[in-house]
Amino acid sequence: MPSKRRTFSAFAKILLILTFVCGLFVAGGYYVMTNFEPLDTRERPEPGCRLALAEGRYDMEITQAMNAATVGGVAFSRDLPEEAVTVAFATVWQESTFYNVEYGDRDSLGLFQQRPSQEWGDPEEILDPVFSSQSFYDELVEVNGWEDLPVYEAAQRVQRSAHGFAYDQHEDLSADMADSLTGALGATVTCWFDEETLDSMRAGDADVAAAEDEMARVFGTDPAELPVPEGGEGQTGDLGWAMSLWAVVHAEEYGITSVSYGDQRWRASDGMDGAQDWTEIEDASQDTGGRVVLR
Repeated sequence: MPSKRRTFSAFAKILLILTFVCGLFVAGGYYVMTNFEPLDTRERPEPGCRLALAEGRYDMEITQAMNAATVGGVAFSRDLPEEAVTVAFATVWQESTFYNVEYGDRDSLGLFQQRPSQEWGDPEEILDPVFSSQSFYDELVEVNGWEDLPVYEAAQRVQRSAHGFAYDQHEDLSADMADSLTGALGATVTCWFDEETLDSMRAGDADVAAAEDEMARVFGTDPAELPVPEGGEGQTGDLGWAMSLWAVVHAEEYGITSVSYGDQRWRASDGMDGAQDWTEIEDASQDTGGRVVLR
C-alpha cells in the first residue's frame, strides 16, 4: 500500500502539471486577445448607393444611381430648372426603373424606352444615357408651358405613352431625388462596395482623366472650370456638388477611391459602421477651393 507521503507527492505533481497547462491556456488566450483583431462576423451590406432625401433616405443599386446622376447631370448642360429633372426622373422610373435596358415594347430601348422607328436615334445612340437624356430634354422644352403642367402630363407630352397617367405615381420620389442629385442639398449621396471590388479599386490607379472627360460630356462644363464665378451658377442646381455626387456613384467604373469638394470628403468603403459617409476635411489647407478633387 503506498504511503501517504508518496500519494501526496503524486497528487502534488498532477496539480502542478494542471496548473502549468492552465497557465499556458491563459497566457495563450491573453496573447491572442492582445495581438490579433477579433473576427468580425457581422454581415456586410450588399453594394449599393444611398440618397439622403428630404423625406428620409432611399437606397438604389449602383447601376441605377449611375444612370440617375447622368440624367440629372445632362439638365445642367441645357441650363434647365430642377423641375425638368423631376419630369425626366418620373419618366425613367416608369419606363425602365433606371436600368439601361436593351429591349422594350416593339423597338423601344434604353432608360426612356425611346424608339428608333420614331426617330429618337440609332439603337447605339439611344443606349447612351447622355444622348437619350439630351433627346428627352430637347423634346420637353418644345412642349409649350411644360413648367406649368402636372409632371405626368409633361412627361406624356414627350413620351406619348399608352398609359401616360402612370408617370404620376413617381412624382414625389422624383422631386426628392432631383433635390438631391442636382446638388441642392450638398453631400447627400454615398455608395459602398463589396470587399473584392474595394480591394481592386484601392490596388489600381484611378482613371481621373476619363472621369473628368465624361463629366464634361454629361454636364456640358469641364470640371477644371470650377469654381463657377459668382453669379454664373445656372438654374439647375449646385454644379460642383452635382459633379461630386456623380463621381461618387461612378467611383467603381473609374477606380475612384476619394472625392473631395469644399470641406467635405467621401472615401470608398464597405459601408460598415458608417464608413461610407461624407466627412469634414479637418485640415483647412486641404480645402478644395470650390473644385472637385478625385483620387
